[in-house]
Amino acid sequence: MPRKKNIIGGGGTPLPPARWGTLANQLTTVVVVLLLIVGIYSLISDFNVTVPPVAVSELVREIKAGEIKKIVVEGNNLTVTNTKDEEQIVVKESESSLSDSLIRLGVTPAELAKISIEVSRGSSASFWLLTILPFLIPMIFVLVLFWFVSRQVKGASMQAFTFGQSKARMVDPNDAGQRVTFKDVAGVREAKEELLEIVDFLKNPKKFIDIGARIPKGVLLIGGPGTGKTLLARAVAGEAGVPFMYLSGSEFVEMFVGVGASRVRDLFKMAKRVAPSIIFIDEIDAIGRHRGSGMGGGNDEREQTLNQILVELDGFEPTEKLIVMAATNRPDVLDPALLRPGRFDRRVTLDRPDIKDREEILTLHAKKKPLAEDVVLRVIAERTPGFSGADLANLMNEAAILAAREDRKKVSQYDLIRSVEKVMLGPERKSHILSVKEKKITAYHEMGHALVASVLPNTDPVHKVSIISRGYAAGYTLKLPFEDKKLQSKGEFLDDIAMALGGYAAEQIVFGDITTGASNDLQVSTALARDMVAKYGMSEALGPVALELSPSRLAANGIIVDRHTSEAVAAQIDAEVSRIMNEALTRAKNVLIDKRKALDDLSLQLVKMESVEREEFEQMLIIHGIKPKVKTDDKNELILAPDTEISV
Repeated sequence: MPRKKNIIGGGGTPLPPARWGTLANQLTTVVVVLLLIVGIYSLISDFNVTVPPVAVSELVREIKAGEIKKIVVEGNNLTVTNTKDEEQIVVKESESSLSDSLIRLGVTPAELAKISIEVSRGSSASFWLLTILPFLIPMIFVLVLFWFVSRQVKGASMQAFTFGQSKARMVDPNDAGQRVTFKDVAGVREAKEELLEIVDFLKNPKKFIDIGARIPKGVLLIGGPGTGKTLLARAVAGEAGVPFMYLSGSEFVEMFVGVGASRVRDLFKMAKRVAPSIIFIDEIDAIGRHRGSGMGGGNDEREQTLNQILVELDGFEPTEKLIVMAATNRPDVLDPALLRPGRFDRRVTLDRPDIKDREEILTLHAKKKPLAEDVVLRVIAERTPGFSGADLANLMNEAAILAAREDRKKVSQYDLIRSVEKVMLGPERKSHILSVKEKKITAYHEMGHALVASVLPNTDPVHKVSIISRGYAAGYTLKLPFEDKKLQSKGEFLDDIAMALGGYAAEQIVFGDITTGASNDLQVSTALARDMVAKYGMSEALGPVALELSPSRLAANGIIVDRHTSEAVAAQIDAEVSRIMNEALTRAKNVLIDKRKALDDLSLQLVKMESVEREEFEQMLIIHGIKPKVKTDDKNELILAPDTEISV
């Protein structure tokens, strides 16, 4: 049954390195770097020539006047220091030496002997460096550019050869950061017991082989979203201490035919190299759907991939010490060849946790969260029937966020209770302010649900009534069972439908009109009534017949076929659904008319308080002469007719 009946109103393989960029980005980078180099070179050149050059004739005159003390020769550049320690730059002729040039201009050897002349040996290297560098650097960058371009082209060509390789990620058993064991998985006791022999086989296969036993090669984990299928598969690998290779079913299929089959072969080849190991395929229904639909032709990529998986699991080369685990929430669509003995012959079902399992899961997720002294996780487990393991983890996380938002260091019970409603319905819409009239209509609507649920015998007790908007609901009535139910009777269905129509009936009785607030109630109750008639065989007019068979399917000509009944039977189903709905509405109206004073008083009180918890609501019921629901001992509830036997 949907959870709405209680509320009315995931060190692997490293990724490939990122590419340096497109060709346009590379060219832009090279141009910018070249401009920077040219700018830096021009600054250096300007910095070196800080003194304006002096003519050679002026140098000859100063030498004859005895004003020159030292000359440093750097190629054709002369650094001249006079007697006042001032430096000058002189450029000589490149064809002759310094002494020849000065003597030719009239300087005597005696005058040259008075001057200290030094020759710098590094001038030639500096000259060639400054001359060649502006041409050398662009050439280097052009070569680097071509190298990157060729590297990309090579990478693209290599990618074409690696296209058929598996994309599986592997968790090393020695990686403590990613290792998961059964201690990290709460609840699912039967599933863990079922998988313990898989762990035992991987640890000690000789014990099974000596006695001639063959461990199942394929283990199919079946369960709804968030029930812990992937976590349990990782825990099996962690307990056994073997490599764990995982990927999704959709990662096999590509647009090219044969790629999926190639990746399957590569995946099993990798797993055999590190055997014993575990392969985990999540959402296997993406490739394991029933074959023969006629879609995709003979080269349907999905079918080719499935065929290869079937061959690898139990083909010509059976693999020992290699276990394939898969997860799905759609076992009805899987191909029969995938489920036959020798392939996925071990099926482990993961149900939603019961109250004991929910308490264990909450305790597990509460280990790393500081809890206040008033926290009682048993109470939270009672208020969360139908929650999956992922829902409970989200609940604890939301409670911690609420506590941190209010600058508190510990998570309190109030935070957990608020997070239950937040996970169910969404956050409070504080900006959604109802007018006085809408607030009154909503209060009567929700109290109509609550009163009908409190009076009818087969409904669950009301835990909270609120007119504070959450999600799409302007208000809500939260009712929770005393204990988890696996079966639901016809009487409980009828009372639930009447309770769902309690808000609709209250609007008609009090205001003489109806609003759109009951739209979701009508959808839920109508769907429940149709299931009673067409699915559960709870209609006296049609009898014990299941008229809801398989979902819609495609015929050979491509036309959608979803009709399983004749026109006459379909009309009869509609008539029965209408009868159940009208009778339930009449029952709800009778309850509210009989308890009209309680309806008025409780609705006005709800307008003032906006939210009423279970204890306050039950006190209000007692004041108006309505006995609250209490948990009864079910030991004597099974009453048998005389001479009746029960066979198991």
